Amino acid sequence: MLELCHVSKRYSGIPAVDDVSFTAKPGEVTGYLGANGSGKSTTMKMITNLIEATSGDILFGGVPIQTDPIKYKKRLGYVPEEPYLYTHLSGEEYLIMVAQLRNLAPEYFSECIDGLLRLFGLHDDRYSPISAYSKGMRQKILLSASLMHNPDLLLLDEPFSGLDVGSALVLRSLIQELAGRGKVVLFSSHDLETVERICSRVVILHHGKIVADNSIENLRSSMDLPTLEGIFSQLAIERDTAAISRQIADLIHA
Repeated sequence: MLELCHVSKRYSGIPAVDDVSFTAKPGEVTGYLGANGSGKSTTMKMITNLIEATSGDILFGGVPIQTDPIKYKKRLGYVPEEPYLYTHLSGEEYLIMVAQLRNLAPEYFSECIDGLLRLFGLHDDRYSPISAYSKGMRQKILLSASLMHNPDLLLLDEPFSGLDVGSALVLRSLIQELAGRGKVVLFSSHDLETVERICSRVVILHHGKIVADNSIENLRSSMDLPTLEGIFSQLAIERDTAAISRQIADLIHA
């Protein structure tokens, strides 16, 4: 289980994440939602141990992640929001590099990489430089890199970015399959329809603070709203989106 206990991150005294506590359990897909600037990506970076929390504790399996960072990262798979890749490498070369950095056995990773490239539809382009890849192709390389070591914890920050419809459907099913096999999945996305379809529960962040932490079904019932979009709009959007849309249309004399 992933546990965040009163976690805060401040920059020059200003909180980006403010006293956040929640758990993500094996077998569940937990959606972590918020508008831009709400603190989602900062939270993800703290969970990956890329940045340190100003205060609070992050635990995995009951152990603080700082206790043995190398051991913890061996159990972690991460798809960041921004696809930072070595674009002079081919897709296959990049995955081999990641496998070697993770000390995976060559007899295992060569077969795994070949299979992932085939299943993600990248096998014909495996020798092409990543610089020639589309955004969706790069996203598939990131997904493959995050999965090949069979992680116990998956952090997915906007994992559907750039994917075509077919690939998005595969990923949606894959996330549910991995959760069903006991993985801990924390998933952040602006695609609320997808979140509604695959997440067991959601945590909603607003100005660095949690404003909801419950199953989607319970939130629908307690707030008397039929969709996650309506729930999110009420809890995390401060502006009247319909009024803004009308004003833009009026402005361009539509």
